[in-house]
Amino acid sequence: MNLSLLDPFQNDFPEVIEEFLEHGITKSIAFNRRGTLLAAGCADGSCVIWDFHTRGVAAELRDKSCSSPVTSVSWSKCGHHLVAAAMDKSLSCWDVAKGVKIASTTLHQTALHARFHPGRKRPLLCLACPLSSAPLLIDLSTGESYQLPLSASPKTPEAATGQAAKGKAEASSYSFSGASFNKKGDLIFVGNSKGEVLIVDTETRQVRRTVQVPGGATVRQIVFSRNGHYVLTNSSDRVIRVFENLLPRENAAAALAEDPEKCDVLSSPKEFSDGVLKAVWKTACFSNDAEFVVAASGAKGEHKIQVWNREFGQLARMLECPKEGLIDIAWHPTRSILASVSMSGLIYIWAKDYTENWSAFAPDFRELEENEEYVEREDEFDLNAEAEKAKPVQADNDADIDITTTEKVAVFSDSDESQDNLYFLPTVPQPDSPVPEEPSQAPASPPKVQASHPSESNDSPESEEQNQIELTTIVQQSASPPEEEVGANGRIKRKRKLSEKAAELQAEIGRKSKTKGVKTKSTRSVNGGEEDEAQEDIQEEPSPSLGLKKLNKRPQRVKQVSSLRENTGDPP
Repeated sequence: MNLSLLDPFQNDFPEVIEEFLEHGITKSIAFNRRGTLLAAGCADGSCVIWDFHTRGVAAELRDKSCSSPVTSVSWSKCGHHLVAAAMDKSLSCWDVAKGVKIASTTLHQTALHARFHPGRKRPLLCLACPLSSAPLLIDLSTGESYQLPLSASPKTPEAATGQAAKGKAEASSYSFSGASFNKKGDLIFVGNSKGEVLIVDTETRQVRRTVQVPGGATVRQIVFSRNGHYVLTNSSDRVIRVFENLLPRENAAAALAEDPEKCDVLSSPKEFSDGVLKAVWKTACFSNDAEFVVAASGAKGEHKIQVWNREFGQLARMLECPKEGLIDIAWHPTRSILASVSMSGLIYIWAKDYTENWSAFAPDFRELEENEEYVEREDEFDLNAEAEKAKPVQADNDADIDITTTEKVAVFSDSDESQDNLYFLPTVPQPDSPVPEEPSQAPASPPKVQASHPSESNDSPESEEQNQIELTTIVQQSASPPEEEVGANGRIKRKRKLSEKAAELQAEIGRKSKTKGVKTKSTRSVNGGEEDEAQEDIQEEPSPSLGLKKLNKRPQRVKQVSSLRENTGDPP
């Protein structure tokens, strides 16, 4: 069945990757209560705070003594504090506004999950889930920690002593168990390896009720929806189950303490799984309005996210990314936006693919696939004086307007509001990466004119002419701007001054041409005859002011003809 046919307004879930965030190698993420800030724990032990509106880095929390990867991050309800668990078994609390660490403790094992208490009475109380031991309730203000029970407490003192000794002996054999606060934080839901969910009182740390999860598999993760009405369990049997929370939202611990047996806790679950591939789920969560259930695949080479409709229990969308593993996901608290973390450390932002619908602006608006000729009606633009008359607006000018009271946002109306909440941080400008400076290019020197061999200069006038053309080019390129001079007749004469390099080349070619001058013979006709005339061919040196003047070509040698000598009577 297609979900779009059931209710087209319920399909408001992410569809495509809008953009990605990159700053270090991210390992875990968490939104603050309003979704304005996104905390990202990195592989170098730092925590980066992103301004989600501008998509820029607002702050970076770094401790030089901690360089281990951050496994989990969580915001306090007021937004001023951030708790971070790292691989070096440390659990740190940061003041986000000041950027300083205010508390820290070392656990006996690495905590894979850490969550702040959702209330304001105990802001530094957090819940940590170690790798292979029972969850811990830690007060960071005092440094005290309490281990939560993983089974129902025995009724007799003798059994209690034996159970405590047995618990110490089997503490090392525990597998990872998930735990979570309820909406108000007065109860803690703890999962164990027997497929049970233990409901523990936060103040007394006593088990009030035990609920058996179908299948009996280890409960690895417990997540509450934002409104507290639904509970999600992620078990090792690769099935995600969603329960409805039947406990009252206010004073749930007191109601459960009065009559634990008769008080209803959880309803029968709805199961979600991959029936084809039987995928192992890395993590799961609810959407902001709890209408969708989201689960991330645990396969190393797949970045696959499945979205189910909670009410109908059907697959609504499958989101796929490039071939890389997935570490963590987080749904935006107020918008249909999903953030996922890949194995490479990138944060992908998934959003809905919106299409423009111009017909929503006017009921009679009609979209055209191609241009059409419009025919104007005769009375379309006629003025109607009676219709243009505006009706008088009746306003009570004496009514008092309240400008001080702030209305609660519908999404946060179930929680107490405070003026000291931290929602925004000033964005820190990040300097651009330094670009290597390119070496300054020196002005191109004029090409060198290679002097030809003496034999070639005598026998190849073409090469001599080529050298002169090259010299002329050098004169044009390397000459300085022309100098103006006023002549006698008032005309302006321009002289171009040669550069030092061009002058040296010109002088060198002139000296070579003088030393290599040859005598040639030219014939001319005198009184109907011809005579030979010896003439020395000396090339004219170009003047600096006549840089464009070509050198005279050397005439070719003319063979002496004996018959001409005899006719003219010239000596041999």
